[in-house]
Amino acid sequence: MGLAATLAVTCLGLGLFGFANWRARQPAEPLKVRMVNYHVIQMAAIVVVLLMAAHLVTLLAGHPVTGQGARPF
Repeated sequence: MGLAATLAVTCLGLGLFGFANWRARQPAEPLKVRMVNYHVIQMAAIVVVLLMAAHLVTLLAGHPVTGQGARPF
């Protein structure tokens, strides 16, 4: 996945998170069941954003970023 696709997915994830946040803050209507749990959508969207942020760091670094013990100096 290239840089443009990573940024596009990140922006879509942030947009979805913002929309779900807005819908979750709407007051509940009595006697009407919400068919979508927007808090779950928020959690899924933030996971996508975090994964894309990690992928963006990998793209900008030029190599996979590993832990401290993986590369000796």
